[in-house]
Amino acid sequence: MSARVLQVNTSPGGVPKRAVAEARVGREGLDGDAVNHPKVHGGPERAVCLFPLELIQALQAEGHPIYPGAVGENLTVAGLDWPSLEVGAVLDVGEARLQLTQRAEPCNTIADAFADRQFKRIKPDRVPDQTRWYARVLTEGVVRPGDEIHVAEG
Repeated sequence: MSARVLQVNTSPGGVPKRAVAEARVGREGLDGDAVNHPKVHGGPERAVCLFPLELIQALQAEGHPIYPGAVGENLTVAGLDWPSLEVGAVLDVGEARLQLTQRAEPCNTIADAFADRQFKRIKPDRVPDQTRWYARVLTEGVVRPGDEIHVAEG
């Protein structure tokens, strides 16, 4: 299976983020999306948040009530080799080009997605290959569900 966008998610502020048919990805994030705590979320270095379907399914199997968009990711993706991703990796996603900047530190606003509100289950220093990623936008463009994702060489 090739890597692809499963769902594009936005919110006027906070979580969960809801599926949309498409969104323009700009330097500050997705059109129609906002964050409630801009000191720790959003901005050009954290413009887009990504999380994989495979981890959502694994967390569901552990009994967590998580679903796509529940932990605030803008792009729910599938088919990426998540553990191999590193800071600086460049992803071509639909019309946009993104560069991973940091693993996303979870906060208590996503606690409802976890059994017993254990949101630290995806904390980067505990499980670095099972957490969300933030990315900056190198090339703006529209992203839609079904768009292929390619990890750029070099």
